[in-house]
Amino acid sequence: MAALSNQACAALERSIRERVPPLLTDLYQFTMAYAYWRAGRHNEPAVFELFFRDNPFGGGFSLFSGLHDCLLFLRNFQFLDEDLEYLRSVLPPATDPAFFMFLRELDCSSVTLRSVPEGTVVFARVPLMEVSGPLAVIQLLETSLLCLVNYASLVCSNAARFRLAAGSRRKLLEMGLRRAQGPDGGLTASRYTYVGGFDLTSNVQAGFLYGIPVAGTIAHSYVTSFSSLEEVFPQTLVTANGDHDRIDLISLTKGWLGRVCELLGAEPEKIHEGELASFLSYAIAYPHNFLPVIDSYSVTCSGLLNFCAVALSLFELGYRPLGIRLDSGDLCRQSVEVRHVFKLCSERFCIPAFRSLTIVGTNNISEHSMAELNTKENEIDVVGVGTHLVTCTRQPSLGCVYKLVEVRGSPRMKFSEDPEKSTVPGRKAVYRMLDTEGHPFLDLLCLWEEPAPEAGVAVKCHPVVGDQNCQSITPAQVACLRLDVFTEGQITHTLCSAAETREKVQHSIQTLDPRHKKLEEPDSYTVAVSEKLHDLIAKMRKDSSNASNFLLAN
Repeated sequence: MAALSNQACAALERSIRERVPPLLTDLYQFTMAYAYWRAGRHNEPAVFELFFRDNPFGGGFSLFSGLHDCLLFLRNFQFLDEDLEYLRSVLPPATDPAFFMFLRELDCSSVTLRSVPEGTVVFARVPLMEVSGPLAVIQLLETSLLCLVNYASLVCSNAARFRLAAGSRRKLLEMGLRRAQGPDGGLTASRYTYVGGFDLTSNVQAGFLYGIPVAGTIAHSYVTSFSSLEEVFPQTLVTANGDHDRIDLISLTKGWLGRVCELLGAEPEKIHEGELASFLSYAIAYPHNFLPVIDSYSVTCSGLLNFCAVALSLFELGYRPLGIRLDSGDLCRQSVEVRHVFKLCSERFCIPAFRSLTIVGTNNISEHSMAELNTKENEIDVVGVGTHLVTCTRQPSLGCVYKLVEVRGSPRMKFSEDPEKSTVPGRKAVYRMLDTEGHPFLDLLCLWEEPAPEAGVAVKCHPVVGDQNCQSITPAQVACLRLDVFTEGQITHTLCSAAETREKVQHSIQTLDPRHKKLEEPDSYTVAVSEKLHDLIAKMRKDSSNASNFLLAN
């Protein structure tokens, strides 16, 4: 695949500036920033972490996505005069005017972002990002970063599940733009479903911005717009090598149609003339890209016969038609019937390539119906998926959160009666433990200052949620999951293209043990904290309990 042009790269950065300006956030971020500023706390060094609490779709893993856009957002973060004018109109009248001058000079030059690499398999409770910098600034970043990561990671994970369900043989086409939650949802879906394992998109803008291969031919409306062969214009086509005069494609195709009907014992009177006219018209326009939808009327009585006749004509003229698309009914059964006819034509008319023409299936495909393709006999080569892929119908949100873990070098922790909603305090390092076969089996959260675990050396740890006893594990390999990706206003990690990130995703998924990749009832993956971090959590819980009596103590 060709690298993105300078024009596309510039358009991509401009797209982020326009879609994710500093005002794309919640109002309470500004009210909190103002309160910090009034109290003189706005420059206090602080650390936030971004993570999610449960793996999506009842699965065993997720995929971290959206980092690329987060980095461009941070690099371009700056308030314009019109932004501040609007903020003056919505913040309380008592807001000090000097606060808006503070905002006008604000940028991310003092912000540092450490992150899991984009495209990495990740698990619930593992901090995906650590954002450090002045308290007021990194508070203002919360909603925007969550917006950029939540849906990207969710739809990328959904795409990976579709890929696992489909297997490696079939190509997958994303075609969900018309069903997506708005233009930006559609564009984000196209990019991150490709990253998650899809091969093609119907979204032309996504192809331009991200270099994703695009695909598409004709819809039912094109087929049904024709009623007779008289509407075909022009009616002629030159041979592929251009050596001969223009050939009357209608006459040529009529001859082939008679031979196909004879071969299959079909009834010519049931063939729809308008459908044949549409196929001929499109074949004349794009003889190298002929792939029509054949179920506008009847697949077996009309669509398949018309396709074969036009395709045989194209072969005779030296072209190579692509195949057909099925969009309704029992796709598996129909695909088998279509392939059978392709093989008959290949043998009868001595055209070997005819038997291997592509069969595309598109009909409200879900993860479940995708998995069924592996259990039923079928001949589908490419599957097009729209609604269930881009809208993530099984789970509409990943639920990423952004929580404060340190201020002025002191750990901070959110306590909750619901243990699931408590946070893990302190600045951390994150390590992935791998077994002798290279499969990850545990992610370990350690305090920042702790020495890194070593391969072959036992480590004591505690599950991050619950009161289970301490366990000892010995990794065969240890991988650090954190990279410095943004420092002092500069992106310090190479920005990868969608294609490069896609390769990382596939490699990361391949490292998983099959028991964690199962689409239904996967084995749970362990996320744990070091013994020192566990002790810190216990101490902070105890201190919090004692501190709650300060009124009585005074």
